[in-house]
Amino acid sequence: MLAGMDGRDGMRAADADREVVADRLRVALGEGRLDLHEYDERVQRAYAARTYAELDALLTDLPPVTPAEQSALRPAGAPAEPTVDGPAPLARDHVRRWLAEVWLPYVRVVAIVVAIWGVTSLLSQQLLYFWPGWVAGPWGAVLVLRTVGGLAGGEPRRQAIERERRRERKRAKRERRRELRATEPEDPEPSA
Repeated sequence: MLAGMDGRDGMRAADADREVVADRLRVALGEGRLDLHEYDERVQRAYAARTYAELDALLTDLPPVTPAEQSALRPAGAPAEPTVDGPAPLARDHVRRWLAEVWLPYVRVVAIVVAIWGVTSLLSQQLLYFWPGWVAGPWGAVLVLRTVGGLAGGEPRRQAIERERRRERKRAKRERRRELRATEPEDPEPSA
């Protein structure tokens, strides 16, 4: 059994494994077990980890989490029964947001060029050649390829992870500023 654990330690971790560790670290931060600086450092190491051993090392000094289904305690305001949806809605939100970031500029530009074509057709009182197709067609084909490749490669999740990292860095920076302001001695009033 011990040999199996050693073999596991050297195995390469997946993005899902890194995300589980990052979630556990987030819980530890919320519980007050980690300060913001240590949390930020560990999350960065979690996303850079290559093996299970590197990930496990980030959690060794934290107690294991008891799943909510097995815990006798329930947070205030939490539903009495576990929800069916779990993390799937969050993943769908990441995909929707990523798709919007990819496709909204295209939709806006195509709407503008079609409007320009429509106005010029009206002003000339004849149906002009539909030149917006030259804008919409090739760009749309590139976006279809990018969408398929991005969804297959997990791009929405990577962007969500990076967005969360930036958010956590900003929070940590604000917290450090607050701590510095709290420790700065107040300037005495100059005497007249």
